[in-house]
Amino acid sequence: MTETDVLISGAGPTGLVLALWLSKLNIKVRIIDKAEQLATSTRAIAVQSRTLELYDQLDPELTKNMIEMAHQLEAFNIWMNDSWVVRLPIAEAGAGLTPHPTAALISQHEHEKLLRNRLRDRFGVSVELQTELMEFFEDDESGRIKARVHTSSGQETIYAKFIAGCDGAHSAVRKTLDIPFSGGTYEQVFYVADVNATGRLMDGEAHVHLESSDVVAVFPLPGGNRARLIGTVQHDKIPVDARSASRNLNFEDVSSSALERTNLTVDRVNWFSSYRVHHRVADSFHRGRAFLLGDAAHVHSPVGGQGMNTGIGDAVNLAWKLAAVVKGEAGMNLLETYGEERRNFANKLVHTTDGAFTLITKEGWLAQFVRAWIIPLVAPIVTSFRSVQRAVYKTGAQFSLHYRDMTLSSGRVGGIQGGDRLPWVFTDGVSNFESLCTKWQIHVYGKANDVLIRWCKKHEVPLSEYPWRMELASSGLVRDAVYVLRPDSYVALVDKGADPRVIEIYFANRQIRLPA
Repeated sequence: MTETDVLISGAGPTGLVLALWLSKLNIKVRIIDKAEQLATSTRAIAVQSRTLELYDQLDPELTKNMIEMAHQLEAFNIWMNDSWVVRLPIAEAGAGLTPHPTAALISQHEHEKLLRNRLRDRFGVSVELQTELMEFFEDDESGRIKARVHTSSGQETIYAKFIAGCDGAHSAVRKTLDIPFSGGTYEQVFYVADVNATGRLMDGEAHVHLESSDVVAVFPLPGGNRARLIGTVQHDKIPVDARSASRNLNFEDVSSSALERTNLTVDRVNWFSSYRVHHRVADSFHRGRAFLLGDAAHVHSPVGGQGMNTGIGDAVNLAWKLAAVVKGEAGMNLLETYGEERRNFANKLVHTTDGAFTLITKEGWLAQFVRAWIIPLVAPIVTSFRSVQRAVYKTGAQFSLHYRDMTLSSGRVGGIQGGDRLPWVFTDGVSNFESLCTKWQIHVYGKANDVLIRWCKKHEVPLSEYPWRMELASSGLVRDAVYVLRPDSYVALVDKGADPRVIEIYFANRQIRLPA
């Protein structure tokens, strides 16, 4: 029998980030995975700008290493019937909004390796492979989770204050909790292939071909001539002998269509997989001391490269709340806000990606007419506006994610409302993101009054003052207003009056305790 604060089941990016963030907050964790060996396939590849910002908070060196290893995606192109339709300049659209305006494309197994090494080298925590969660329950006597796991050397019982299910779409944690996984399955079969190739689309940018009811996308990978192909195949286009469960698709089954549309010459197929995609959201993200994160809580189409990043966002959101409860700095009610915030976003995301995927794959003459004639006509005009480019970028980068009008969000001053992502700004050559940490903190753009300064010192709340300049108003900031930031850098409270009593009422109402 062993004890820990948090038992994490599943060692993909979601579980690893949860373990890293908790470890940084001095919370004891164990992270297990039933896999016999480390993953070697790429799977998810896009690390969005918001995720890189959160990695900066966690460990700037981690972000630096990832960017060095990744391919920086600067533009996204859409083609229709072999004709170029529109180019979205990602880097240009994100300029001035974030220190990381491009998406970082990196193979998931390389991404995971960076996270695992950081977890081991910085905090002495290693992933326990060949360790499968068999059962768990909340022990009434101790008030803890009692879990039984199977390892290569036998059975083990683990007591934990909390358990986190980061164990994928077939989550053992979710099944044990008997939480419904509502949604459905797309009719189309997806395929993914990592290849070495040459051709006109191997230019370092992303390309998506829309034609008939199928989709083919090409994403560059680090290494110059490496790319990820993602496509859909209608059932009637699948070879007859591959329609049964006895034989999976292979690259030869889809290569003629994919290569014809993309004009690629594939020299080598490094990895290939086919699968059906679900669009599902768990009816609840937590029950008692057990939580669901990532694919265990929500799955959807790969449109927009949002899945892995959403799981990482789940981990960051939950980590600081678990840490506060474990340390006695907050009541159990704080954990209710995890499901409130993240399930709301997951529902919106599934709805959005489902709508986009349906638009580009739906059969029938009307849908094909829209794709063949309306999109090529309208898209170039609409996306030529910088405001539209910015809006598309913010959505993909997950900057549009907010927690407005929820339990932990309060106040509105200027263009900033409680629950918003803090805008990235420079003042006197200093980035306001440089002061972000994994604690509650306060920002003032202008001058903090003496009462607020004394209050922050008393309660050991970091206070950062930034010289005011008029350009900051364009980001929604207001001079001398107080921005109380959560440990995940979202704005918790914004107040124009800069009165510490308002801050104290905020924390008291939510049963969050600060140092005296």
